[in-house]
Amino acid sequence: MESSGTLLIVDDDAGLRRQLEWALEEWTVFTAGDRSTAMENVREQRPSVVLLDLGLPPDPDGPTEGVATLEAIIAFAPATKVIVMSGQTQREYAVQAVARGAYDFYHKPIEIEALRLIVQRAFHLFSLEEENRRLAVAPRNGALPGILTTNTDMLQVCDDIRKFAQTSVSVLILGESGTGKELLARATHQLSRRSDGPFVAINCAAIPENLIEAELFGYERGAFTGAVKTTPGKVEVAEGGTLFLDEIGDLPLALQAKLFRFLQERKIERVGGRQTIAVDVRIVSATNSNLREGIATGRFREELFYRLSEASVSIPPLRDRPDDTVMLAMHFLRRFAAENKRQLLGFAPDALAAISHCQWRGNVRELENRVKRAVVVADGPQVTVDDLDLSDADSSPVVTLKDWRDRAEVQAITRAMSQAGGNVSKAAKLLDVSRPTLYQLLRQHNFETNGSAPKSTSA
Repeated sequence: MESSGTLLIVDDDAGLRRQLEWALEEWTVFTAGDRSTAMENVREQRPSVVLLDLGLPPDPDGPTEGVATLEAIIAFAPATKVIVMSGQTQREYAVQAVARGAYDFYHKPIEIEALRLIVQRAFHLFSLEEENRRLAVAPRNGALPGILTTNTDMLQVCDDIRKFAQTSVSVLILGESGTGKELLARATHQLSRRSDGPFVAINCAAIPENLIEAELFGYERGAFTGAVKTTPGKVEVAEGGTLFLDEIGDLPLALQAKLFRFLQERKIERVGGRQTIAVDVRIVSATNSNLREGIATGRFREELFYRLSEASVSIPPLRDRPDDTVMLAMHFLRRFAAENKRQLLGFAPDALAAISHCQWRGNVRELENRVKRAVVVADGPQVTVDDLDLSDADSSPVVTLKDWRDRAEVQAITRAMSQAGGNVSKAAKLLDVSRPTLYQLLRQHNFETNGSAPKSTSA
């Protein structure tokens, strides 16, 4: 739960301002009754979230002053999340306000719990985007070159890769398609003592079986029809550097024996050649298949598996890293918007909900492709769920407001306890709650006594 941050309430009704200030006291609240006062607060307090009534003086019954205030806030602080409040007669203008960059809108009369949830989500998104901007400038210590994550399991994978990179062990990277196995392989190379050497990648599943031996080990002139000159293979080209064997589980059995012999002797023979050639290269491999199952069915050589997996890591799928999904989507949005020279303010609420709920069976690659498409087709200032083509995508079932609140609390507590090293007092300060309150939340969400992991959650 996002319990810290600055909230600005802009409404010409002084009584309603006081009511909201009291009801939303978990945040630092400032109030304003007109555009000029609102902009003073925006410039001085830099609020993360603004609750903005469309009916402001001198046009309290119309939307013109409220819309002008919205545009002024977004122009000065584009990252601020503006939630537009409107009466029934201003409903159509509220929708237009969202099209002009408002984060969301809420129809009066006020129902505090529903409004609090919208504000809470806005603060949560603001904090994610702030963290993403910070990571873009100075990547988190636990992450690797090219890897953007705040997920605990993924950060552990990064830590393991960093340790393995400094050694000479062969590394096996396991993970579903689209999870970023090649990124980890490149990071292993970049962090190793071989970083000045070449990084050579080959996809074992993309090359016909009758050509892959020549591709890997090279061939002598005249070795087969079309071999008009002696050509070194990928193993030789990677001399002094790293050879990345992607989809190693699809390597033909005959080639598996030859690869194992190379790993044993560190020497090769080109196709059609008789001379042995010594090669100094580090092997990093990856697969999305179950190699142990392949060993049991005779499709993969056991001795090769142990040679390739002197060290191994397993990348969690994106559906198990919900804390990364929105952050990655924002990263891709900024990147593709810059590449295509599009001025986009971000994702609309329906798009964010779809991104959060989607199972992402294609993992990060699918997310990247969806956002790239959306940036190209988006007509408005924000990317919508239709732009992402996610309206019919596989998503998790609808949950209650309590489920959303519980999920947010569990994520916030988990992160705070991790950053505080399990110290409840420090975690309570990070969450801006009292120690008894945090103890109560730990019990409520069935965390272990050290606060490190919940036994079960309602989310």
